[in-house]
Amino acid sequence: MDLTPYVDNLRQELAVAADAGGDDARALAERLTAPLESATRLTLLNALSAAMVEVTRELAPGSVDVRLRGLDPEFVVTAPPAPEPFREEREPADEPAATALPPSADTDDGTMARINFRLPAHLKARAEDAAAADGLSVNAWLVRAVSTTLDGGQRANPQGRGKESGGRGFTGWVR
Repeated sequence: MDLTPYVDNLRQELAVAADAGGDDARALAERLTAPLESATRLTLLNALSAAMVEVTRELAPGSVDVRLRGLDPEFVVTAPPAPEPFREEREPADEPAATALPPSADTDDGTMARINFRLPAHLKARAEDAAAADGLSVNAWLVRAVSTTLDGGQRANPQGRGKESGGRGFTGWVR
């Protein structure tokens, strides 16, 4: 991006303002325009960089970077990856029922991490229905879905949880 037209426009505006002040003001403006050119370019570059931070925030996971080549900035746009089309996977009927996963090296150590997860409304409704059908909260269902995906498609059903628990789980208040 060529900043020269913007710097020249500022120089012309300063000259017009100085004309109103007389010969002394005009002479001062002419002496100030050369040193102000680099400050003006730096200020414009800072404004462009700040703007691209906001664009990147809205474009995430894509990004826009500002690079300086000589006196002029360049914009480098990294587009977000194209979303994969949604495919509903159905479990084949001839597969045996899933069994509990054996403990692994990355078992739950009790620490939790919080993330913000944006989901289209139609998928959210389906996730809520699936969680309710399994007797789980949406959060627990999502944790199980992520774990299942990362553990190679095997599905864990912790004892006492879900609709296959046979009534071994309890909810309510105790005195």
